[in-house]
Amino acid sequence: MAQKKAYEVDAWLRRPADAVSIILLYGPDRGLVSERATAFARKTGLALDDPFSVVRLEAAEAEQGRLLDEAHTVPMFSSRRLLWVRNAGAQKALADDVKTLSATPPRDAIILIEAGELKKGAALRTVVEGSEIGMALPCYVDEGRAIDQVIDDELGKSGLGITIEARAALRNNLGGDRLATRAEVAKLALYAYGQPRIELEDVLALTGDVSGTSIDDAVDAVLEGKVADFDTSFTRHAVGTGQVYPVLAGAIRQLQALQLMRSSMIGGRNAAAAVAAARPPVFFARRKTVERALERWSQDALQRSLARLHAAVLATRRQPALATEITRHALLAITVEASRL
Repeated sequence: MAQKKAYEVDAWLRRPADAVSIILLYGPDRGLVSERATAFARKTGLALDDPFSVVRLEAAEAEQGRLLDEAHTVPMFSSRRLLWVRNAGAQKALADDVKTLSATPPRDAIILIEAGELKKGAALRTVVEGSEIGMALPCYVDEGRAIDQVIDDELGKSGLGITIEARAALRNNLGGDRLATRAEVAKLALYAYGQPRIELEDVLALTGDVSGTSIDDAVDAVLEGKVADFDTSFTRHAVGTGQVYPVLAGAIRQLQALQLMRSSMIGGRNAAAAVAAARPPVFFARRKTVERALERWSQDALQRSLARLHAAVLATRRQPALATEITRHALLAITVEASRL
């Protein structure tokens, strides 16, 4: 079958087979899919900014018959053309067109397709895997060694080193989406410009203002269902500031943000991509927590929790002397529910 294992993809892309003219890159890590697609496109030797040599299509355009038309168009100013299709998914018409091209391969065209997660048996994936001129390449979330490689690549461009402690702290906040990972490391490199290496303090300094740490810790504990951690963080904030409404408001904002991000995942976007695209952006120190919350919390659970918090806001205004107890009770109830998700 015309496919590679996830760990074999980079090696294949370094030396793609000449006989392959239909390439499908798919997986939950849209950033990695895009990065690898660009790497393959550069390997063709075609000028990527030349519209006569490289035709970029959205999957919706491609499935309307345009892919077949473009594939059989004779190139005018180059020996071949690259047809670059993005945001593919479960479109049956697109899969049918790719099947047609597989049976009657175009002489002058290479078809490069970027897709989201495609389960085994998905029409497009099945067609490419069964094609004599096709190659299906899975792209999964960066972990471990892959993240270290991205860190080394990006810091190497600036001639920067990084301490063991800083690398460990940075690695914990990365992963999930390749482009987002590169962007965060590049931002850190810019921050540390002029230094010989990146220290732990640099990583911590770039993860956001720590003045709101106790609030973030309390809200994160709620999201993850960690009852003991919530109690510790909430008590620290309540005793230290005497104000509990910021925690309540912070929890409401976070749950509302999760609702918006959940909505953006309806079209097939994964949690990591949804967090990376969030506006305002999520501090990268909290991205892993928010990604996990997106994967666990349903829209119904978010709506129930928001209703509970809005009721708590009303109750604290009616009984301000009991604000701490009311807020603690509401957030604790949500934390317990989260622990069961």
